Amino acid sequence: MSPETIARWQFGITTVYHYFFVPVTIAMSLLVAVMQTFWVRTGQEKYLRLTKFFGKLFLINFAMGVVTGIVQEFQFGMNWSEYSRFVGDIFGAPLALEALLAFFLESTFLGLWIFGWDRLPKKVHLATIWIAAIGTMVSAIFILAANSFMQNPVGATYNPLTDRAEMTDFVAVLTNPVFLATFPHTISAAYMTAAGFILAVSGWHLAKLNKPQRTEQEDADVDAFRWSTKMAAWVLLVAGAAVIISGDAQGKVMYQVQPMKMAAAEALYETAGGNGTMAPFSILTVGSLDGSRPLFEIQVPGVLGFLAKGDPFAEVQGINNLQEAYRNGALVNPDNALQKAYSEKLATLGIDNFAPNIPVSYWSFRIMITLGFLAMAVAAWTLFSLRKGRLPKDSPWWSFLMFVGVLGPLFGNSAGWIFTEMGRQPWIVAGVLPTASAASPGVSAGEVLATMILYTVIYGALAVVEVGLMIHYTEAGLPAEVPPVEIKGEDDVLSFAY
Repeated sequence: MSPETIARWQFGITTVYHYFFVPVTIAMSLLVAVMQTFWVRTGQEKYLRLTKFFGKLFLINFAMGVVTGIVQEFQFGMNWSEYSRFVGDIFGAPLALEALLAFFLESTFLGLWIFGWDRLPKKVHLATIWIAAIGTMVSAIFILAANSFMQNPVGATYNPLTDRAEMTDFVAVLTNPVFLATFPHTISAAYMTAAGFILAVSGWHLAKLNKPQRTEQEDADVDAFRWSTKMAAWVLLVAGAAVIISGDAQGKVMYQVQPMKMAAAEALYETAGGNGTMAPFSILTVGSLDGSRPLFEIQVPGVLGFLAKGDPFAEVQGINNLQEAYRNGALVNPDNALQKAYSEKLATLGIDNFAPNIPVSYWSFRIMITLGFLAMAVAAWTLFSLRKGRLPKDSPWWSFLMFVGVLGPLFGNSAGWIFTEMGRQPWIVAGVLPTASAASPGVSAGEVLATMILYTVIYGALAVVEVGLMIHYTEAGLPAEVPPVEIKGEDDVLSFAY
């Protein structure tokens, strides 16, 4: 394999692994803040115990996310130096703000929250976790703005003298239509994931506590876990509805700026719809080995036109038609300043195939949708199972549902990002810089392969540690009720709360 192909595998492996932790961190920080807010406002011990229990699981996830995320930025310089050279001025700006502003909020105030138990006034301590939660949101803003530039490169132009893209409007980068659609979709999906995690942990404990004789302490645990289970189920359902609505908006924006990605997501080879006919949505399509034509299809009329343009009878361009148009010099978006300025240089690169990997795009899109709906179904069934004070039975079926509740949105997020990034190919910056032109020219295939194997082994070891810690502290259950520590003076030793 070429160095570029191995570098793509390496970035894909590390990114997918890192993103297992990101949505949980983004949403769980705020959900833990909500739990602590209930405790501060009501004084009920169950909310304090839930805050400390899920706060500990959140911190394990946060730490692992930080460790695995650092590798991402190194790869831009090591394996993708031409990409960094070409768009570094634009792509680097939101990343720098994310590190200087968002990560500062997260790390500083999360540290105050960890070590501030019984040292800070209740409301001040509560404010620290809320500010840390806001920091995760701000971090998502800048990261998604940078990624959205890769999907729709606005706010920039091309300087032929330096052979680099230059920023012309940072506000345009932050108000990119792709970003405005992607941000609510990504955040909603993050809340589905974190809520699924809380639901799974709480629901598992509820089933274990469903026995004829319970101690007073176990009754208190049931009360706490019942609340967190129902809260998580409602959050998952509401977030799921937000994912559906924002996903519809994102699909329409995607078709405007990346029509090839929409065609690949549906395995639509020939233009469909228009002139009174309806563009079909593919339930199942089997294509030829070269990805040039369908062999077998099961379709629903009109749905694709609505997804792309909000009109069941709208015309939707197919893969083969777009291939021909791009080969004849048509830009992805004629109104894009950077694409227009770079068009002459792009014509010299000799790109012939403008379609992504069709099976990966097609199936990752459907896996994302299917897993999301399955998680919502688990949330609905959980609420039904807890009606009128009932508790779930401790059975393999219930345990399976709890696994679906957490792994469905978790893997659905991964499938969504695989679709987003793979569906953009062959571009690393859509319509401008091909991925093949972005790799580091001085790095050999052997060097990239060695680091990919090393990262994979290390990440595998970290996965064992992460899963082991999560299982250990999940099985430990809620912390026992303890009286607050009396702080006698400023010389008291500062202790770690967990």
